[in-house]
Amino acid sequence: MGGCGTSIDGWEFDKTESRTLVLIGCAGDGKSSTGNSIVGRNVFRSMPHSAGVTSTCEHQRTNLPNDQILHVIDTPGLFDFSAAPEVVRNEFLRCVDLAEDGIHAVLLVLSVRNRFSKEQQAAVQSFQEFFGGKISDYMIVVFTGGDDLEDHDVTLDDYLGSDCPEPLNETLAMCENRVVLFDNKTQNQIKRAEQLRELLFEVNLVVEENDGMPYTNNLFKKFKEGAMNFHDQKANVEQDIKELKDQMQRSHEEQFSRITEMVESKFEEKMQRLEKQLKMDRAARVAAEQKAKKDQKKSKHENRKLNDLLESSMVLDKAFSFLLCLCVFVLIYWFLKW
Repeated sequence: MGGCGTSIDGWEFDKTESRTLVLIGCAGDGKSSTGNSIVGRNVFRSMPHSAGVTSTCEHQRTNLPNDQILHVIDTPGLFDFSAAPEVVRNEFLRCVDLAEDGIHAVLLVLSVRNRFSKEQQAAVQSFQEFFGGKISDYMIVVFTGGDDLEDHDVTLDDYLGSDCPEPLNETLAMCENRVVLFDNKTQNQIKRAEQLRELLFEVNLVVEENDGMPYTNNLFKKFKEGAMNFHDQKANVEQDIKELKDQMQRSHEEQFSRITEMVESKFEEKMQRLEKQLKMDRAARVAAEQKAKKDQKKSKHENRKLNDLLESSMVLDKAFSFLLCLCVFVLIYWFLKW
């Protein structure tokens, strides 16, 4: 970097330059405590609480030993449900305005005491989408709870080993694996200075990778303008799609109406034929029934005549038998008399 510089442990800064760091993260992961560790005094409210303590953006500054000015901005928690999402969003916008010289690094604060979830990943992605994809070029992950890892003789690399959740792996990859471990409880000044040195080393790497250009309100405005243009184009496309859908719907309705009319016509024609056939079948059945009744009546009459003939025949048979017997008797009588 140009100008008169001061070297501290291999870093070279311009005395006229300052750095602005923005703390983001979920409520309870130690954003404010990390801010206090960076500034070197308790200026941000930090206490155990079921909801986020920080509800508005807070800005503090400190002078490093090389006379460089360090600005630290604490923000509301990404999951601060005690405030409306619109309020939290407006606070993030105010955070951009507070960073007069732009944002040199965004510190995503996570706690090793809490398992990183998909919901947290979604919140980080929402933050990235809100500020634009380029904001990830400025992000550094700061893990708090270094004292817990130290108590269990576990390094940060061990913690991020093979059992690292996939959402966390993806978030670290988005930040290009820029990670720092903080112990916000330690009273050891050497340890505090060392973890601050590691953080500032990562910050300056971010500055170098972005060609010394911080994330500024102009970049944010450009992103928003691009997003608005995109949304306008998207709205136009959606309108075109809607009109096409309406046209297709009308065409579909017309076609469906024609098909319906054709089906109804065919159905009505079929019903008429069926009704005609039913009438013919009904008439034929009535005629058949009438003929059957007539035939049945005729059959009864003929049966009656036949019965009368049979009865007459039987009477004649009896009469003939009687006369025959009488003749035989007379013949026998005359035979005997002679």
